[in-house]
Amino acid sequence: MSGAYINLGVPDTQTNPKGIGKFSMKYDSVISTPWQVNDSSAAKLVQTGTGALSNIEILAVAAGISEDCARKLLEASGHDFHNLAKMSLNYMTKIEGVTTAKAIRISAIFEIGRRRRSTPATIRPKVRCSQDAWKILEPLLSDLQHEEFWVLLLNRSNQIIDQKRISQGGISGTVTDVRLILNAAVERLASGIILSHNHPSGNLSPSDADLKITKKIKDAAAFLDLSVLDHLILSEQGYLSMADDNLMP
Repeated sequence: MSGAYINLGVPDTQTNPKGIGKFSMKYDSVISTPWQVNDSSAAKLVQTGTGALSNIEILAVAAGISEDCARKLLEASGHDFHNLAKMSLNYMTKIEGVTTAKAIRISAIFEIGRRRRSTPATIRPKVRCSQDAWKILEPLLSDLQHEEFWVLLLNRSNQIIDQKRISQGGISGTVTDVRLILNAAVERLASGIILSHNHPSGNLSPSDADLKITKKIKDAAAFLDLSVLDHLILSEQGYLSMADDNLMP
């Protein structure tokens, strides 16, 4: 019987990577959008997130215009984004600094918002036990004639955020880079991960190398408060769960 995975209990926090926001070059050489050199909105967004920006700042960043131009747009709309969303391209281009291209971009921004509101949120599958994980991984790995290493990225509620192939090898092995696994987890703000790879031979017993790489990944993940819940080995014969068989280091 498949053992159950417990909730991770790790807060979903987002930390800034070291050095983010400390630009040594002008914005226009870092970001493709032609920012004004004295515009600090982009750096502020990177350092503190979008929620910290004022209406003027967020409009300037999104539309690629100066804050002065964004201020004029908001004044023309009564400082109401609903009114701005209804503003015609012709009306926007009458405001100094707003080209047709910028007006089109602003209209597109609001259209994205409308489409987001009309689209139901994706229901993410939840992994409660090893069998749940196997059902997701089996179509990806069980029929392969070569080895591949995959990782399931989970949020705090054990819902799958993403699934990533880390490496592809030959019929008897594949190289697994711990840094690629941790980088994938950090990029998607995962709270937990489930490791997996296949054995084309059909033998589900973990090798010494399998056990060693599992320990190496788990030890490295601990520094990031990242939980390694399981390591599944798959083949046409079924699967083995290191967590279920008490083989996790």
